[in-house]
Amino acid sequence: MVDDRIAPKEYYSIGEVCEITGLKPHVLRYWETQFPALSPSKNQAGNRVYRRKEVKLVQLLRHLLYVEKYTIDGARRKLDQLRREGKVERASAAAWDARVIRDLRRDVDQILDLLDIDS
Repeated sequence: MVDDRIAPKEYYSIGEVCEITGLKPHVLRYWETQFPALSPSKNQAGNRVYRRKEVKLVQLLRHLLYVEKYTIDGARRKLDQLRREGKVERASAAAWDARVIRDLRRDVDQILDLLDIDS
């Protein structure tokens, strides 16, 4: 489950969310304007603070837009559909798992390439 892979904190800075998801801050700020469900609050200093559920939503949106190649409108409709069906949590966990597997495959391929060079 995604909760197990995100450090257990109450709030995350935009930098931490970028590190977790592999996105740039300007992308997150843009998505906030396009997806009403993504609305991090601000701390006393005026900085965005994301809760765990928003981090999971960002990862799901990343998957819909970058992996499944939805448009912004298409991703918005898909997210609405998932919400109506009560499947947002399951979809965000699947998106996270798919990313972890892709990253592991990339790392294994890099290790195999290094081993081929040395032999």
